[in-house]
Amino acid sequence: MDMTDATWRKSSRSGSNGGSCVEVADNLPGVVAVRDSKDPSGPVLTFDPQTWTAFVRFAKQH
Repeated sequence: MDMTDATWRKSSRSGSNGGSCVEVADNLPGVVAVRDSKDPSGPVLTFDPQTWTAFVRFAKQH
């Protein structure tokens, strides 16, 4: 999948110490992409928007 137009944003839960950070791009049609901010050219996980929403909802509850 082409990630050229992805607009990445860091998780609000990421610290400012350069540690474990997750970036999300939700501006792509029909997909939400997730990557490790320390490895921006590395692998990207993709989810359909409904699955991503369910994951975030679950994570917020726990």
